[in-house]
Amino acid sequence: MEGIKDKVVVITGASSGLGEATARRLANGGAKVVLGARRMERLQALAKELGLDEQAVVKTDVTQRDHVEALVERAIQLHGRIDVMLNNAGVMPHSPLERLKVEEWDQMIDVNIKGVLYGIAAAMPHMTAQKSGQIINVSSVAGHKVGPGSAVYAATKHAVRVISEGLRQEVKPYNIRSTIISPGAVDTELPNSISENDVSEAIHDFYEQYAIPADSFARSVEFAMSQPEDVDINEILFRPTSQVL
Repeated sequence: MEGIKDKVVVITGASSGLGEATARRLANGGAKVVLGARRMERLQALAKELGLDEQAVVKTDVTQRDHVEALVERAIQLHGRIDVMLNNAGVMPHSPLERLKVEEWDQMIDVNIKGVLYGIAAAMPHMTAQKSGQIINVSSVAGHKVGPGSAVYAATKHAVRVISEGLRQEVKPYNIRSTIISPGAVDTELPNSISENDVSEAIHDFYEQYAIPADSFARSVEFAMSQPEDVDINEILFRPTSQVL
């Protein structure tokens, strides 16, 4: 946990899955975590489990810019700085394009792309003023490849990688690090956002066969965070060992 202790880390989508697992690992390693998600009751239960200040959880819908700003401002109020912004919140309602699930396309764009941009916008002014910080954005194996039924989701995760690479190049004057983490099948609630029954069944079967624990992602975050200040881990792509695609 070297390089983790006392760092102020803001995590979106922290009420379950990747965000929850990362909050646990980092808090147990001595980081000061500030957590955001829509499901406040889950956040409060997690805060109690981890022994966090009750002010360290904020109801956050990442599609609302003012929510994300309030989450980051809470970290500043509590700790005076922000060292890491983990833009983790995401949805994955796969469906073939021909089914015209336009509202779900909009939701993926709003959460997966605009939510990341809002996180960057909220954290950047503080990090540029500090001349330090790290922004970690969550992409996916789908950010590297596309398959039937995943066109819009894959497009949003490709977008996260493009935004992150542009960010990496732009923040050099401010000593800010930028990391993209692209997981394969990890045991989370993400498949539950799929509304099409046949697609949902296929994805759940895939996850039951291949998915690895969410702590695998948390360890990747820990690795990227714990590097010396002169080392910038720009991208981590990982899958379950048994996952072919």
